[in-house]
Amino acid sequence: MKILAIESSCDETAAAVVEDGRKVLSSAINSQIAEHRKYGGVVPEIASRRHTENICAVVQQAMEEAAVTRDDIDAIAVTAAPGLIGALLVGVNFAKGLALAWNKPLIPVHHIRGHIAANYLAHPELKPPFFCLVVSGGHTHMVEIKDYTDLHIVGRTRDDAAGEAFDKAARCLGFSYPGGVQMDKAGKDGNPHAYKLPAPKVEGHPYDFSFSGLKTAVINTVHNAQQKGLEINAADMAASFGYTVAEMLTTRFCAAAEEFGHTTLAMAGGVAANSTLRSRLQAECDKKGYSFYLPPLSLCGDNAAMIGSQAYYEYQAGHLADQSLNGRAAMEIDTEF
Repeated sequence: MKILAIESSCDETAAAVVEDGRKVLSSAINSQIAEHRKYGGVVPEIASRRHTENICAVVQQAMEEAAVTRDDIDAIAVTAAPGLIGALLVGVNFAKGLALAWNKPLIPVHHIRGHIAANYLAHPELKPPFFCLVVSGGHTHMVEIKDYTDLHIVGRTRDDAAGEAFDKAARCLGFSYPGGVQMDKAGKDGNPHAYKLPAPKVEGHPYDFSFSGLKTAVINTVHNAQQKGLEINAADMAASFGYTVAEMLTTRFCAAAEEFGHTTLAMAGGVAANSTLRSRLQAECDKKGYSFYLPPLSLCGDNAAMIGSQAYYEYQAGHLADQSLNGRAAMEIDTEF
């Protein structure tokens, strides 16, 4: 089964053709990072306008790279939630138009389910059940993958997502957007124990996270130093911040896995590209004898191939949509459209 998938939830216009949920025939991405960098983050109105301008060419590129025609496509998939509503609507309405014109089934996909499915593309042997840590700019979740479309949230952030905290701390330190990538690079030359940073906990909820206090601690440390005429070593702070985030995520994720009886673990999302977090989790899983799966860096960020992968399993479960499908800015990962 060949699925044409479309992703436009934030600042990447992407399209891909995926076969049977596991084989990528093509993946085309038009990124807007360079344009949004001057503003220090994604400007929603600009993002949606660029999606409108780019989506036709990106879909055509994906079709050409896969060497397929409309007759070869069995279904159209699209990210319908969550994300920037204006950006989502571009992809959703384009997908609805294609599905109607080509007389193909329309498959709505949850963006975070797509991130988890990136692991299916990289690891053909990976099958549910398993336990997944989802870390991105807008989401931090620990999720039980009971089946491909049956998911249960075990823990989550109560405020900032890990990626959001990275970006805000990076901005305070003077790094350009996207801050998480710059923090990771700078931290490789820094001392992770140079600054003692808090690792906040949520009382009564051991598997939930709070990154707001950690972010604020960095901002306060930088501002206090500036007021005293002192310099902050940006590499040391980046390393200390990355180390603290990795410790928070790793210890709670592995503790939850043990309590819920999971020995097969995975990670997904944009922050899954962070080198400190990848190595820390891999080391802990090796120590405990857990199987640990990571997507390659190319599949950590937003892309349409992961949407096409998850769409295959949504189709198998009968999760289709009609022309009334709408984009949704917020939606829980364990609910259906």
